[in-house]
Amino acid sequence: MNHTAEAPAVWDPAFADADGCLLSSDQCVIGAQHYFVKGLIEIPVIGSDEVFSWAVWVSLSRENFSRAADLWDTAGRESEEPYFGWLTTDLAAYSPTTLNLKTHVHTRPVGERPFVELEPTAHPLAVEQRTGITRDRVGEIAAAMLHPSLGRKQP
Repeated sequence: MNHTAEAPAVWDPAFADADGCLLSSDQCVIGAQHYFVKGLIEIPVIGSDEVFSWAVWVSLSRENFSRAADLWDTAGRESEEPYFGWLTTDLAAYSPTTLNLKTHVHTRPVGERPFVELEPTAHPLAVEQRTGITRDRVGEIAAAMLHPSLGRKQP
């Protein structure tokens, strides 16, 4: 019931040994100029108590990334105002691309990934986050992620 992106779409494995670059399971920095955190886009599954989650990367401003990093292990961090960011994960199950959708990153208690709220647009991913998906749609997403060469699926 989830899918995880290992790195932001702009990450290149050659960055791994470069100065000013870092990729961990939760944070990414590229060239000491681009900053990312991993969070969850959660989509309710209609007719159940289940939630489908996309673990995605969101770019943050340097200031917001620094603030989030400073509070990473601080109790009460969930009281932070959401951080604005741009989605930097391309999810093959959606057309048009999910790259650069506007988001708000909501910090959660220590040990929990942030919640990524998409701007309420007509993009299919944003609509699904607001309205939920069926079990059949979960199956379509799984197929699209297992076989991305089959092209983008229209929801």
